[in-house]
Amino acid sequence: MNWNQIEGNWEQVKGKVQKEWGKLTDSDIDYIAGNRKQLQGKLQERYGKSVDEIDREIETWLTRA
Repeated sequence: MNWNQIEGNWEQVKGKVQKEWGKLTDSDIDYIAGNRKQLQGKLQERYGKSVDEIDREIETWLTRA
């Protein structure tokens, strides 16, 4: 899956995102609304990881999604 597919199908994908990153709240998910930069920011905020770590996690998740 690529990010354009994620963005276009956010309503279907958001449950998978929340399952992968359980610290994200429902309001976080609503705020992200399919925007990758917003997802990166919220993951950094919730998990305290670097941008590079978050990017690797997102890429790994995309290959499985």
